[in-house]
Amino acid sequence: MIDVPLSVLDVAPVAAGRSAGEALRHTTELARRVEQLGYHRFWVAEHHNMPAIASSAPAVLLAHLAAATSTIRVGSGGVMLPNHPPLVVAEQFGTLEALHPGRVDLGIGRAPGTDQATALALRRTMAGLGAETFPQELATLIGYLRGDAGPIAATPHGGQSPAIWLLGSSGFSAQLAGTLGLPFSFAHHFSAANTLPALALYRQHFRPSAWLDRPYAMVAVNVVCAESDERAEWLSGPAALAFLRLRAGRPEALVSPEEAAAYPYTDLELEFVRQRNDGQAVGSPDTVRRALRELRERTGADELMLTTMVYDVADRMRSFELVAGDPGHPTDGDQ
Repeated sequence: MIDVPLSVLDVAPVAAGRSAGEALRHTTELARRVEQLGYHRFWVAEHHNMPAIASSAPAVLLAHLAAATSTIRVGSGGVMLPNHPPLVVAEQFGTLEALHPGRVDLGIGRAPGTDQATALALRRTMAGLGAETFPQELATLIGYLRGDAGPIAATPHGGQSPAIWLLGSSGFSAQLAGTLGLPFSFAHHFSAANTLPALALYRQHFRPSAWLDRPYAMVAVNVVCAESDERAEWLSGPAALAFLRLRAGRPEALVSPEEAAAYPYTDLELEFVRQRNDGQAVGSPDTVRRALRELRERTGADELMLTTMVYDVADRMRSFELVAGDPGHPTDGDQ
């Protein structure tokens, strides 16, 4: 077994021919199920202008998910701070913490999570969109959450703020998280080559703080678990194709595994997919648990966050059941 807490990151994937409403209902079902299975926390992402993802408003979705569950921690993975005024984020998550005390995580990211035109539409000005302004915007947000930002008070504020995390896929956020003494979550699922250097920077620059007396690192990893390695590989095809199309500037909803398998990949595209899958956990329960143990050992992670993007919600739930060791009900039609 993996000897660290396991958590879940969900993007509310939208399957081709289905609606965003269905995707959000499936995310709610998944949150309830992984709570039953004993996962530690359930985070949702923030992406914009992406047909394959329904998770664009984390605070709204988290209010719904927290009300639909009772014990699992819920949080943002993450709120993309360049898109929002810090006061708005502080009040949204202060409200969530007031409604669900002790269960809310505020994961903060530096990238806009979208293209520049959409980021500008969200922010309405280029101010605050550059990396150089992020540390000050983060400090302002923390000040609002702690209630020491001067004459402006973020309300509600009951003396307890959500748990603050810094997210990243590079050394910049890792070093900043360490300097501030914040817990750090690294996006291994789309930046595997940077994982070890970033975690080393985080630990090297860590300073004890009001939040932590020692570093706490979580690593997010793509996981697709099925009854066999072959079926897991087959189920992972739609996400790989969606990621390829996103990088090519042609984002589309998630196609079926049959459609993904029939796609005529070029050699260059196949190499791109291979690199994306490098270091991820796709396969049978034994294969996935072995990959997660190896990742834990290589990174020294204090927690692993699993993200699973497959076409059918039953296969998504089944994947988390198998990783948790729940026999559940096998999916019919092994491929």
